[in-house]
Amino acid sequence: MHIPVLLERVVERVRPGALAVDCTLGDGGHAVAMRRRGATVIGIDLDPAAARDDLEFHRTNFAALPAVLAGRHADFVLADLGMASPQIDDPERGFSYRKNGPLDMRMDPTRGKTAADLVNSMSEEALAAALLELGDEEDAAKIAKLIVERRPLRTTHELMALVCKVRDFTLKRAEGAKLHPAARTFQALRILVNRELANLDRLLAVLPECLAPGGTAVIISYHSGEDRRVKKAFRDFPESGGPIVADEAERRKNPRARSAKLRWARLSAR
Repeated sequence: MHIPVLLERVVERVRPGALAVDCTLGDGGHAVAMRRRGATVIGIDLDPAAARDDLEFHRTNFAALPAVLAGRHADFVLADLGMASPQIDDPERGFSYRKNGPLDMRMDPTRGKTAADLVNSMSEEALAAALLELGDEEDAAKIAKLIVERRPLRTTHELMALVCKVRDFTLKRAEGAKLHPAARTFQALRILVNRELANLDRLLAVLPECLAPGGTAVIISYHSGEDRRVKKAFRDFPESGGPIVADEAERRKNPRARSAKLRWARLSAR
Protein backbone atom coordinates (compact mmCIF):
# COMPACT_ATOMS: atom_id res chain seq x y z
CA MET A 1 0.00 0.00 0.00
CA HIS A 2 1.36 3.41 -0.98
CA ILE A 3 1.41 6.03 1.79
CA PRO A 4 1.49 9.62 0.45
CA VAL A 5 4.45 11.56 1.80
CA LEU A 6 3.87 14.76 3.82
CA LEU A 7 0.16 14.55 3.00
CA GLU A 8 -1.10 17.07 5.55
CA ARG A 9 1.60 19.60 4.66
CA VAL A 10 0.56 19.36 1.01
CA VAL A 11 -3.21 19.51 1.47
CA GLU A 12 -3.13 22.46 3.87
CA ARG A 13 -1.98 24.60 0.93
CA VAL A 14 -4.98 23.67 -1.26
CA ARG A 15 -8.03 25.88 -0.98
CA PRO A 16 -11.56 24.60 -1.64
CA GLY A 17 -12.60 25.28 -5.22
CA ALA A 18 -9.03 25.33 -6.50
CA LEU A 19 -7.94 23.87 -9.82
CA ALA A 20 -5.13 21.56 -8.70
CA VAL A 21 -2.69 19.53 -10.77
CA ASP A 22 -1.01 16.42 -9.39
CA CYS A 23 1.96 16.11 -11.74
CA THR A 24 2.94 12.69 -10.33
CA LEU A 25 -0.42 11.02 -9.81
CA GLY A 26 0.87 7.54 -8.97
CA ASP A 27 -1.55 5.74 -6.67
CA GLY A 28 -3.61 8.92 -6.27
CA GLY A 29 -3.14 9.46 -2.53
CA HIS A 30 -2.42 13.18 -2.75
CA ALA A 31 -5.06 13.66 -5.46
CA VAL A 32 -7.80 12.00 -3.40
CA ALA A 33 -6.97 14.18 -0.40
CA MET A 34 -7.04 17.32 -2.55
CA ARG A 35 -10.46 16.37 -3.89
CA ARG A 36 -11.72 15.87 -0.35
CA ARG A 37 -10.49 19.39 0.30
CA GLY A 38 -12.85 20.57 -2.44
CA ALA A 39 -10.41 20.97 -5.32
CA THR A 40 -10.88 19.96 -8.94
CA VAL A 41 -7.89 17.73 -9.71
CA ILE A 42 -6.03 17.03 -12.95
CA GLY A 43 -3.66 14.05 -12.84
CA ILE A 44 -0.47 13.57 -14.86
CA ASP A 45 1.70 10.45 -14.93
CA LEU A 46 3.91 8.61 -17.40
CA ASP A 47 2.97 5.25 -15.89
CA PRO A 48 -0.12 3.77 -17.58
CA ALA A 49 -0.96 2.02 -14.31
CA ALA A 50 -1.72 5.42 -12.76
CA ALA A 51 -4.70 6.10 -15.06
CA ARG A 52 -7.99 6.92 -13.28
CA ASP A 53 -11.48 7.44 -14.65
CA ASP A 54 -12.69 9.62 -11.76
CA LEU A 55 -10.62 12.67 -12.73
CA GLU A 56 -9.05 14.29 -15.79
CA PHE A 57 -5.95 12.19 -16.48
CA HIS A 58 -3.09 12.79 -18.90
CA ARG A 59 -0.54 10.08 -19.58
CA THR A 60 2.47 12.24 -20.28
CA ASN A 61 5.53 13.75 -18.69
CA PHE A 62 4.95 16.61 -16.27
CA ALA A 63 7.24 18.75 -18.42
CA ALA A 64 4.20 18.96 -20.72
CA LEU A 65 2.19 20.85 -18.07
CA PRO A 66 1.36 23.82 -20.37
CA ALA A 67 -0.12 21.47 -22.97
CA VAL A 68 -2.12 19.63 -20.30
CA LEU A 69 -3.60 22.87 -19.00
CA ALA A 70 -4.36 24.05 -22.55
CA GLY A 71 -4.73 27.70 -21.63
CA ARG A 72 -6.05 27.15 -18.12
CA HIS A 73 -4.13 28.34 -15.06
CA ALA A 74 -3.76 26.15 -11.99
CA ASP A 75 -4.27 27.38 -8.45
CA PHE A 76 -2.11 24.58 -7.12
CA VAL A 77 0.55 22.35 -8.67
CA LEU A 78 2.13 19.38 -6.89
CA ALA A 79 5.06 17.24 -8.00
CA ASP A 80 6.15 14.43 -5.68
CA LEU A 81 9.39 13.22 -7.23
CA GLY A 82 9.50 9.96 -5.29
CA MET A 83 8.49 6.49 -6.40
CA ALA A 84 5.08 4.96 -5.76
CA SER A 85 5.17 1.81 -3.67
CA PRO A 86 3.44 -0.36 -6.33
CA GLN A 87 6.17 0.58 -8.81
CA ILE A 88 8.92 -0.41 -6.40
CA ASP A 89 7.17 -3.55 -5.20
CA ASP A 90 6.53 -4.97 -8.68
CA PRO A 91 9.70 -6.94 -9.59
CA GLU A 92 8.84 -6.79 -13.30
CA ARG A 93 9.36 -3.01 -13.27
CA GLY A 94 13.00 -3.42 -12.25
CA PHE A 95 13.12 -0.59 -9.70
CA SER A 96 13.81 -2.74 -6.65
CA TYR A 97 17.16 -4.13 -5.53
CA ARG A 98 15.29 -6.34 -3.05
CA LYS A 99 13.24 -8.28 -5.61
CA ASN A 100 14.76 -9.94 -8.65
CA GLY A 101 13.46 -8.89 -12.04
CA PRO A 102 14.51 -7.45 -15.37
CA LEU A 103 16.78 -4.41 -15.11
CA ASP A 104 14.21 -2.02 -16.58
CA MET A 105 13.37 1.07 -14.45
CA ARG A 106 11.30 2.90 -17.09
CA MET A 107 8.40 4.93 -15.74
CA ASP A 108 6.71 4.33 -19.09
CA PRO A 109 7.43 0.63 -19.72
CA THR A 110 6.40 0.88 -23.36
CA ARG A 111 9.22 3.05 -24.68
CA GLY A 112 12.76 4.25 -24.18
CA LYS A 113 15.99 2.59 -23.12
CA THR A 114 16.05 0.35 -20.06
CA ALA A 115 18.59 0.44 -17.26
CA ALA A 116 20.11 -2.71 -18.76
CA ASP A 117 20.54 -0.92 -22.09
CA LEU A 118 22.45 1.87 -20.37
CA VAL A 119 24.71 -0.13 -18.03
CA ASN A 120 25.64 -2.45 -20.87
CA SER A 121 26.54 0.31 -23.33
CA MET A 122 27.83 3.36 -21.46
CA SER A 123 31.53 3.98 -21.00
CA GLU A 124 33.08 3.38 -17.61
CA GLU A 125 33.72 7.11 -17.21
CA ALA A 126 30.13 8.08 -18.05
CA LEU A 127 28.73 5.46 -15.69
CA ALA A 128 30.94 6.63 -12.85
CA ALA A 129 29.93 10.25 -13.43
CA ALA A 130 26.22 9.36 -13.42
CA LEU A 131 26.45 7.31 -10.22
CA LEU A 132 28.28 10.13 -8.47
CA GLU A 133 26.11 12.99 -9.70
CA LEU A 134 22.69 11.33 -9.56
CA GLY A 135 23.20 8.99 -6.62
CA ASP A 136 25.89 10.67 -4.49
CA GLU A 137 27.63 7.29 -4.65
CA GLU A 138 31.10 7.54 -3.10
CA ASP A 139 32.22 4.27 -4.70
CA ALA A 140 30.99 5.32 -8.16
CA ALA A 141 34.30 4.70 -9.93
CA LYS A 142 34.74 1.22 -8.44
CA ILE A 143 31.14 0.23 -9.20
CA ALA A 144 31.39 1.48 -12.79
CA LYS A 145 34.64 -0.42 -13.29
CA LEU A 146 33.13 -3.71 -12.09
CA ILE A 147 29.97 -3.18 -14.16
CA VAL A 148 32.09 -2.86 -17.30
CA GLU A 149 34.13 -5.94 -16.36
CA ARG A 150 31.05 -8.10 -15.61
CA ARG A 151 28.54 -6.95 -18.19
CA PRO A 152 26.17 -7.75 -19.73
CA LEU A 153 23.91 -7.37 -16.70
CA ARG A 154 20.26 -8.30 -17.18
CA THR A 155 18.60 -8.50 -13.76
CA THR A 156 18.23 -6.35 -10.68
CA HIS A 157 19.88 -8.96 -8.47
CA GLU A 158 22.91 -9.20 -10.75
CA LEU A 159 23.47 -5.46 -10.35
CA MET A 160 22.64 -5.49 -6.64
CA ALA A 161 25.11 -8.31 -5.93
CA LEU A 162 27.81 -6.53 -7.90
CA VAL A 163 27.37 -3.32 -5.90
CA CYS A 164 27.39 -5.26 -2.62
CA LYS A 165 30.69 -6.84 -3.65
CA VAL A 166 32.24 -3.43 -4.29
CA ARG A 167 30.87 -2.04 -1.02
CA ASP A 168 32.12 -5.14 0.87
CA PHE A 169 28.65 -6.20 2.03
CA THR A 170 27.39 -9.76 2.21
CA LEU A 171 23.86 -10.11 0.86
CA LYS A 172 22.59 -10.91 4.37
CA ARG A 173 24.28 -7.85 5.88
CA ALA A 174 22.96 -5.67 3.04
CA GLU A 175 19.38 -6.72 3.79
CA GLY A 176 19.70 -5.51 7.35
CA ALA A 177 21.42 -2.22 6.55
CA LYS A 178 19.61 1.04 7.30
CA LEU A 179 20.53 2.19 3.78
CA HIS A 180 20.98 -0.69 1.37
CA PRO A 181 24.40 -0.48 -0.31
CA ALA A 182 22.76 -0.64 -3.75
CA ALA A 183 20.19 2.08 -3.05
CA ARG A 184 22.22 4.98 -4.46
CA THR A 185 23.20 3.08 -7.61
CA PHE A 186 19.60 2.13 -8.32
CA GLN A 187 18.47 5.70 -7.67
CA ALA A 188 21.05 7.08 -10.08
CA LEU A 189 20.10 4.68 -12.85
CA ARG A 190 16.37 5.36 -12.41
CA ILE A 191 16.97 9.11 -12.70
CA LEU A 192 19.17 8.53 -15.75
CA VAL A 193 16.75 6.16 -17.51
CA ASN A 194 13.81 8.55 -17.10
CA ARG A 195 15.74 11.81 -17.69
CA GLU A 196 14.25 13.02 -14.43
CA LEU A 197 16.49 16.05 -13.87
CA ALA A 198 15.98 17.40 -17.39
CA ASN A 199 12.22 17.00 -17.02
CA LEU A 200 12.30 18.67 -13.60
CA ASP A 201 14.22 21.61 -15.08
CA ARG A 202 11.53 21.99 -17.73
CA LEU A 203 8.72 21.84 -15.16
CA LEU A 204 10.41 24.50 -13.03
CA ALA A 205 10.83 26.71 -16.08
CA VAL A 206 7.14 26.60 -17.06
CA LEU A 207 5.58 26.76 -13.58
CA PRO A 208 5.21 30.57 -13.44
CA GLU A 209 3.23 30.66 -16.69
CA CYS A 210 1.02 27.76 -15.57
CA LEU A 211 -0.05 29.17 -12.21
CA ALA A 212 -2.97 31.53 -11.64
CA PRO A 213 -2.38 34.76 -9.67
CA GLY A 214 -1.80 33.71 -6.08
CA GLY A 215 -1.20 30.13 -7.22
CA THR A 216 1.05 27.79 -5.26
CA ALA A 217 3.55 25.16 -6.40
CA VAL A 218 4.75 22.37 -4.11
CA ILE A 219 7.59 20.02 -4.97
CA ILE A 220 8.74 17.10 -2.83
CA SER A 221 12.27 15.95 -3.64
CA TYR A 222 14.39 13.06 -2.38
CA HIS A 223 17.84 13.76 -3.79
CA SER A 224 20.25 16.67 -3.38
CA GLY A 225 20.38 17.28 -7.15
CA GLU A 226 16.61 17.66 -7.27
CA ASP A 227 16.41 19.82 -4.17
CA ARG A 228 19.12 22.22 -5.37
CA ARG A 229 17.20 22.83 -8.58
CA VAL A 230 13.91 23.44 -6.78
CA LYS A 231 15.50 25.75 -4.21
CA LYS A 232 17.17 27.84 -6.92
CA ALA A 233 14.05 28.12 -9.10
CA PHE A 234 11.77 29.02 -6.19
CA ARG A 235 13.98 31.98 -5.27
CA ASP A 236 12.47 33.80 -8.25
CA PHE A 237 8.94 33.61 -6.81
CA PRO A 238 7.56 36.44 -4.62
CA GLU A 239 7.03 33.97 -1.76
CA SER A 240 8.67 30.62 -1.06
CA GLY A 241 9.52 28.37 1.84
CA GLY A 242 10.96 25.09 3.01
CA PRO A 243 12.44 22.63 3.24
CA ILE A 244 9.77 20.90 5.28
CA VAL A 245 10.60 17.34 6.33
CA ALA A 246 8.60 14.48 7.80
CA ASP A 247 8.36 14.28 11.56
CA GLU A 248 9.53 11.28 13.53
CA ALA A 249 6.07 9.70 13.63
CA GLU A 250 5.75 9.80 9.83
CA ARG A 251 9.28 8.50 9.33
CA ARG A 252 8.48 5.52 11.56
CA LYS A 253 5.22 4.82 9.73
CA ASN A 254 6.64 5.41 6.25
CA PRO A 255 10.42 4.94 5.92
CA ARG A 256 10.28 6.29 2.36
CA ALA A 257 9.55 9.73 3.86
CA ARG A 258 12.98 9.88 5.55
CA SER A 259 14.71 11.74 2.72
CA ALA A 260 11.73 13.80 1.54
CA LYS A 261 12.02 17.60 1.41
CA LEU A 262 9.03 19.77 0.61
CA ARG A 263 9.50 23.26 -0.82
CA TRP A 264 6.70 25.63 -1.83
CA ALA A 265 6.44 28.82 -3.85
CA ARG A 266 3.58 31.23 -4.51
CA LEU A 267 2.85 33.88 -7.13
CA SER A 268 1.55 37.30 -6.17
CA ALA A 269 -2.25 37.53 -6.05
CA ARG A 270 -2.23 40.76 -8.13
